[in-house]
Amino acid sequence: MSPYLVLGIVLGYFIVLICISWLTSRKADTQAFFTANRKSPWYLVAFGMVGATLSGVTFISVPGEVGNSAFSYLQFVLGNLVGYWLVAGILLPLYYRLNLVSIYSFLDDRFGPRSYKTGSFFFLISKLIGAAFRLFLVAGVLQIAFFDAFNIPFSLTVIVTIALIWVYTFKGGIKTIVWTDTLQTLFLVSAVIFTIIAISRSLNLNLSGLVKTIAEDNNSQLFFWDWRSGNNFFKQFVSGMFITLVMVGMDQDMMQKNLTCKNKREAQKNMLVFSLSFLVTVVLFLSLGVMLYIFAREHGISIPENTDDLYPLLALKYFGLPVGIAFLLGITAAAYSSADSALTALTTSFTIDFLKISQFHEKKKRRLKMLSHLMFSILLIVVILVFDAINNQSIVMAVFTVAGYTYGPILGLFLFGMYTKRKVNDKWVPYIGVLSPIICYFISTYSEVLFNGYKFGFELLVLNGAITMLGLLFISEKELVNR
Repeated sequence: MSPYLVLGIVLGYFIVLICISWLTSRKADTQAFFTANRKSPWYLVAFGMVGATLSGVTFISVPGEVGNSAFSYLQFVLGNLVGYWLVAGILLPLYYRLNLVSIYSFLDDRFGPRSYKTGSFFFLISKLIGAAFRLFLVAGVLQIAFFDAFNIPFSLTVIVTIALIWVYTFKGGIKTIVWTDTLQTLFLVSAVIFTIIAISRSLNLNLSGLVKTIAEDNNSQLFFWDWRSGNNFFKQFVSGMFITLVMVGMDQDMMQKNLTCKNKREAQKNMLVFSLSFLVTVVLFLSLGVMLYIFAREHGISIPENTDDLYPLLALKYFGLPVGIAFLLGITAAAYSSADSALTALTTSFTIDFLKISQFHEKKKRRLKMLSHLMFSILLIVVILVFDAINNQSIVMAVFTVAGYTYGPILGLFLFGMYTKRKVNDKWVPYIGVLSPIICYFISTYSEVLFNGYKFGFELLVLNGAITMLGLLFISEKELVNR
């Protein structure tokens, strides 16, 4: 594909986002940046959240990972489904009742300022790393498709990508993102559907033949029962449920979108509709993965050593121009849909939780918001370049491995705060938050020796949360909190 065509596609897409940003950010103040004035239609939020949740990780890594672990990822997603329902039934009512902008304000009310900042700090670290992983993946594809042709270094690719995101989010914030995510979801899902259609046509398969081919392929195995395996159903399901509780229900990024809905009821409708849409979309991605491997076998194409490269390789070199264009639109959408909301959430959490922006007048609020937005843009660039230097595993696994360590303290803090009435000694909470992931790391590293061959997977998050709760229990007092 001509690099000039790629440039035209990316610039055209960016111009559309700029137009949406201009329309949605007119007269936008800091309140609109953080909450969209709580006027977002729930169905728009639901559709846009599909793209934000999928991101470049699902778009590229999940189809490629099918060759390594078949449909085992769907076990994890079934747990996600239950997690979304728990978020809708338990956490959303709490957040709306407390009228929160930063959800970590709950920890301040429940425990104190150090607990509050501990939860917010772990979110900042978690989201910064997660967004960097996702952007690294997408920037790599853009590097191959366009920048390499002009000998432009990867570092400049990353800078340009994040600069584009900053331009259309710095003013409107979440108010803009609710609308841009909708467009991005449309492009992302459409790219997958177009690719599946192209492969089925090349293999002379109608709809029933396509379904039968996918179902009979060895890569479509769904359930795994070996208790020692990281792909065990119960490990994946329970981990998926808890990771959703944390990475959605206790994550400022995802909750900030939900909290732009008019009221609790509309936010709950959004979450339920989104959860079902997400399940269907993941099935599409996994099915695409099976078809990619079948196509490669039929045409004698060698599978890349890094399976993340399989979909980009076939889409850009073997499926023809229309699919190549759809793929580029999809991967570009994946880049922006996850990174724009992450950048906004990082800015929101930092300015509210650490800078206490609400105490200032509007002019100073805007200045602090803009400086924070710029700071996190620069940090994203730095983390992506560091990850580029050290990465040696599949992106989809790396994201959730890191999440197991950094989101665990958040899970423990929220569950202890919601389901106990004990009062903790707030000054010790940061130490518990740091110690818990360290203990988890050593347990995970030596688990096969300690537990007769047992190997931790995504359920490491649950262990981390449990250790955090035990630590909080240890530093808690007998005095009960009146809530």
